[in-house]
Amino acid sequence: MTVHSNWNTFIEAEKSLVYYQKLQGFVQSERDSGKAIYPPQEEVFTAFEKTPLDKVRVVIIGQDPYHGPNQAHGLCFSVKHGVKTPPSLVNIYKELVTDITGFKTPDHGHLSSWAEQGVLMLNTVLTVEQGLAHSHGKSGWETFTTNALKLLNEQETPLVFIFWGAHAIKKGKVITSEHHHILSGPHPSPLSAYRGFFGCKHFSKTNALLASLGTKQIDWQV
Repeated sequence: MTVHSNWNTFIEAEKSLVYYQKLQGFVQSERDSGKAIYPPQEEVFTAFEKTPLDKVRVVIIGQDPYHGPNQAHGLCFSVKHGVKTPPSLVNIYKELVTDITGFKTPDHGHLSSWAEQGVLMLNTVLTVEQGLAHSHGKSGWETFTTNALKLLNEQETPLVFIFWGAHAIKKGKVITSEHHHILSGPHPSPLSAYRGFFGCKHFSKTNALLASLGTKQIDWQV
């Protein structure tokens, strides 16, 4: 595997592969047919744009983008300003209130400040059709994001990976380098948050790990 030095060279290399060309053909045909596909084309790669490869310190894995109007903007769990905070993010905020001293529940769900501090917020599938969760699953995005994780696994800098729920934990099996740190637990969804997401303390644990590595901690307040 080629160890790329930045996301741009990684993405360009993936674009040359047959699977990616089929994937892009599928997504473009869906857009061209008049279907509402989220996020907008220019925001599909926001996670990579906001968090350059050499700035990644923490990785949070989501599933596929929110499928309601004006929600998804390319960062997992995050929504645009002016949009109601989704249930999973409400629960993330609840955990932050109990885990991080002084955290105040925001009146929005826009998490770009995390991304700008080095938290790569990556969904495993990067597009979705309006109203149809997982509609672009198995279209090729899983290969793309697994390859991105493999590249992260090759990084010499120790990273903290956060995997919530069976989907993310399974996805994270490609993280095999022993110098990385993995925090895993139930998904923050209302269906599973009470099975151990609440009380997981992943945010303070992440900062403790970053401190032990001699790197700046994340300011989780948004």
